[in-house]
Amino acid sequence: MCKSRVAIFSLLVLCSVFAVGLDHPAQQQSVTPQQPRPRWYKGNTHTHTLNSDGDSTPDDVVRWYRENAYNFLVLTDHNFLTSVDGLNALHGADEKFIVIKGEEVTDIFGDKPIHVNGLNVERLVEPQGGKSVLETIQRNVDAVRAARGVPHINHPNFRWAITADELKQVRNNKLFEIYNGHPQTNNHGGGGVPGLEEVWDAILSSGKLLYGIAVDDAHIFKRPWDKSAARPGQGWVVVRAERLSPAAILEAMERGDFYASTGVELTDYQVNDQGMTITIREERWSKYRVQFIGKGGRLLSEVSTSPAVYRFRGDEVYVRAKVIESNGKVAWTQPVMVGKR
Repeated sequence: MCKSRVAIFSLLVLCSVFAVGLDHPAQQQSVTPQQPRPRWYKGNTHTHTLNSDGDSTPDDVVRWYRENAYNFLVLTDHNFLTSVDGLNALHGADEKFIVIKGEEVTDIFGDKPIHVNGLNVERLVEPQGGKSVLETIQRNVDAVRAARGVPHINHPNFRWAITADELKQVRNNKLFEIYNGHPQTNNHGGGGVPGLEEVWDAILSSGKLLYGIAVDDAHIFKRPWDKSAARPGQGWVVVRAERLSPAAILEAMERGDFYASTGVELTDYQVNDQGMTITIREERWSKYRVQFIGKGGRLLSEVSTSPAVYRFRGDEVYVRAKVIESNGKVAWTQPVMVGKR
């Protein structure tokens, strides 16, 4: 029996079939008349403006995402909480686009940058400090929660700041970046330091459930041709929620009702107590591999057809899927905890 707390997808009873098209906007799931109809929304939870170290105004930044088919955006300037009321009045549209307030709580321990995003916080969160990397992370996560926001831990390999062992000890946090589009975040690791997917597998193998997000961490909007710049459109999440509102989006993310992507789009994703099925919206000249990954990062199965199907055996500890496109685009589904450790 599937034992996931992922709740892929808690609107259904535990281990019942999840089967909803991910067309953008998504096809709607069959529900009772009393229930909102879940849909899928593309968004970014990490970006910057002139209010910290970005090169563009909040209006220009929001306009870029609105015009590039995103449904939601969180503005996360360093230690600055940008008002979003006027931006939503200008750019927002029911079930089309919203701006969510946020902040990148930017702290440091020694030479280690400790950055924790606060999504939809009610007030500015000041950096909390600490006597170790772990304590600094924990104090900032706790401060975001105290401000009624949702935390996510940013770019662990930026300046090699945060280890897998430290991450797995953080309490009351469910999200961290497995992909950050900033060119200095060392997503793939190096020099004996593991990449972020390896970090994720180590944490999941320990029995701790943590969801992986992709972001662009955009700072530079005025040089879209410059691949050395932190540009928009590098990574995002696609979230299944009952409606396009800050509360619904963030509740869904904390349930694990989303996938992360650098360009691959899914058209269907099903999970039941027997296994999971993934269907890809295929680009005409691309080819795809779907890897099903379990404890220790072990490759459980690789499928080159769509739909890709994996049947649970019960001893995997967890199963997550990675979809790899032939030109390097990737999508990651959230882990399903299966069987005993």
